[in-house]
Amino acid sequence: MMRGVAQVLAFNWPKVLAGAVAAAAPLPKPARAGAAWFTVASLAASWWVYDLSGLYRWTWLRPVLPARVRRHVLVTAGFDEVSATLPALLPESAGVVLDVLDPRGPVEASIRRARRRYPARAVPVRPEALPLATGGVDVVLAVLAAHELRTPAGREALFREARRVLRPGGRLVLVEHHRDLPNVLAFGPGAWHFYPRAEWERVATRAGLACVARVRRTPLVTATAFEAA
Repeated sequence: MMRGVAQVLAFNWPKVLAGAVAAAAPLPKPARAGAAWFTVASLAASWWVYDLSGLYRWTWLRPVLPARVRRHVLVTAGFDEVSATLPALLPESAGVVLDVLDPRGPVEASIRRARRRYPARAVPVRPEALPLATGGVDVVLAVLAAHELRTPAGREALFREARRVLRPGGRLVLVEHHRDLPNVLAFGPGAWHFYPRAEWERVATRAGLACVARVRRTPLVTATAFEAA
């Protein structure tokens, strides 16, 4: 099954094409070798993560979830590829899907392509104003989405709002690629689209949240659970 890597190609084909062209161009050998490596490595890593690892079965998230989940929020950013698979993980939970990406701000070309292919069904919201009551949610899931908030203010606002809407003992579960050695080796310059773990810890601290659990799915994807500090 190659649905995941097929989507990566569909949404990011100009970057893949540019890498292939650079690998064959009359450039110095190290430059051509680097372009070839990162073009192949990024596709292989995407196949591993999105097609082979069982990422979208989400059962691997159970160790970082609260013991009781009756109401959840799924945060997306321009493209929802998660909500259809969550009932298997949260069969007794009622959920809402919120899209925090501001189309008036900086939006990656890959997200625009994804939106054209898969029109958004989530409720569009501002990260600083989630339309939810205070203290009524068991878990906020931000799955491969929060890095699309490209300003510190946007990320900080989302975490503050997550803390506000969570019940006591509720958790914000952040699933992200990090800008770390495994992701740099796999995605090369593309890893700079992600943020280091320290940035998410900084944002959490400013929001009054503390890391309480962490689990990885492959060396490339990490789920971190935050609770009120």
